[in-house]
Amino acid sequence: MRADRLVSLVLLLRQRGRLTADVLARELEVSTRTVLRDIEALSSAGVPVYAERGRHGGFALLPGFRTELTGLNHDEALALLTAAGSGQAFGLSAALASATRKVVDALPESHRTTASEAAQRILVDPEADLLSRRLIAKEVPDATMLEVRRAVLAGHRLRIHYAATGREPEWRTVDPIGLVTVRDRGYLLARRNGEDRTYRMSRLLAAEALPEPAERPSEVDLDRIWRERRAQFLAEGHLTVDVRVAPSRREDLLNSAVAVRAEAPDRDGWLRLEVTFQDAWHAEWALWQLGTSAEALAPASVRAALHRRATSMTELYGG
Repeated sequence: MRADRLVSLVLLLRQRGRLTADVLARELEVSTRTVLRDIEALSSAGVPVYAERGRHGGFALLPGFRTELTGLNHDEALALLTAAGSGQAFGLSAALASATRKVVDALPESHRTTASEAAQRILVDPEADLLSRRLIAKEVPDATMLEVRRAVLAGHRLRIHYAATGREPEWRTVDPIGLVTVRDRGYLLARRNGEDRTYRMSRLLAAEALPEPAERPSEVDLDRIWRERRAQFLAEGHLTVDVRVAPSRREDLLNSAVAVRAEAPDRDGWLRLEVTFQDAWHAEWALWQLGTSAEALAPASVRAALHRRATSMTELYGG
């Protein structure tokens, strides 16, 4: 992305002094023509970069210039500072932390509060790869996501139009705690009427950030909160089913489930998942809808229930 490249270019000049277009192109893995265009863009944006001709010439920043990432808007800065999950996933957490400190140090004062809040309020699980985050972005309308993020980072109350499983959509006012991305699911952690609530982002139909402040702690450990809520959820008597499913029907299965505990490739190109359902009835109903595109492997009670259904249908139509 060009914004990332411009940031890298400025940091290179700040840290290493005068560099030629060829060296910059090699460091940034682009053509010298692209470097020249980027230099021109930085100059137009007010960054004091200048060119020196001659054998030992190149591009440099004016002495004493303190890098401020004024070329980044609010959302671009936020995107850079919430990339920690991908860094952890590829074993780069230490390097990413160092880079993040440098970026925060270079940010304009107006963006630093946002950076601090983003570090506390947005958690990207290392298991959530780039494809997962793209799926989450697609399932939530941009306007809705903007309102949710605004409320989370600003510490304001949030009004959401939410469609819970098996219920008619309704408006609710919540105190947002943070946003969590796990595998290919996004969640809003919040409190409502003083009680902990977790909302799946794909079920948000609309959202509106309210002017009044949210009732929430000023500092949070989002990772700890998520682990505690997940453990509590899994201990509440929900039913976990071991399932084989055709890849083409994976999303249909997950739309009926409340959580995915594990996933791996299986034989014949199918997928093997441990999926948690609200109860036995919901598990039976969801798997019946998939027909021969899914198979319940365990527990035996679910297999028996599906067998009874299939037998009844055969008896009804067999003649």
